[in-house]
Amino acid sequence: MKGGVIGAGRVGAVLGHALRRSGHEIVGVTAVSDASIERAETLLPGAPILAADEILPLSQIVLLAVPDDAIAPLVSGLAALDLWSRDHAVVHTSGAHGVEVLEPARAAGAITIAIHPAMTFTGTSMDVPRLDGLPFAVTAHGVHATIGDGLVIDMGGEPFRVKSADRALYHAALAHGSNHMLVLVNQARRMLASAGIDPHVIGPLLQATLDGALTGEDSRVTGPVVRGDVGTITAHLQALDEAGLPDADETYRALAAATAHYCAERGLLRREKAAEILTLLEKP
Repeated sequence: MKGGVIGAGRVGAVLGHALRRSGHEIVGVTAVSDASIERAETLLPGAPILAADEILPLSQIVLLAVPDDAIAPLVSGLAALDLWSRDHAVVHTSGAHGVEVLEPARAAGAITIAIHPAMTFTGTSMDVPRLDGLPFAVTAHGVHATIGDGLVIDMGGEPFRVKSADRALYHAALAHGSNHMLVLVNQARRMLASAGIDPHVIGPLLQATLDGALTGEDSRVTGPVVRGDVGTITAHLQALDEAGLPDADETYRALAAATAHYCAERGLLRREKAAEILTLLEKP
């Protein structure tokens, strides 16, 4: 099929490349910044750089890989130009939105689909092999979901279904687990660096913890909170204060409190000890 990519960002250029690799023809791509133009030229060589209103008349598949808040205005603007039709399958890549944000296109007869690859992207060729077997969330009306499944499979991914009403929670889970983990690990690295220790020493521990966490088992929960070591937690807070790392201190207190609640709810920590820890963690 003929496909157009609106948004040559980190995701759009890579997914466009994957569609082309599977045999679809990319008839146009939008790119404005120098970085997006470079991505388009690298990952979609030969595909003409066009405006969005120029791409729609040429395309059957329209891939919208633009920021979340830009989807609705873009779709509505193209609808105002009477450019959507029943010849289109319009696909957005936002994790948080379902297909409702594409309603103006659907009202004109277009098939509307939301897909989301559960992965972070660099916008380079390094991302392409990561698509193979990658989970993609697919949301669509009725049998149109099978078209979304087919496009995901064409890209090399593995589709799974998410209801429109659940997209925000699904995306929050990914952001919480991935983005916040990045901040947490970087704070831990800074703490080690402040002590003159090579930050890489934490690598094996983090990998073992992640492997255990992904099994959903509680057996990997370790550390001073689950042991009820109030003295150790006190020493940690003093060290963070002395190191002058207020952001890490705030994160430590919040996550240690969450860990105390988690352990108490699962019977891993006595509730009286959990209450003692929570009192200690309150910001003075």
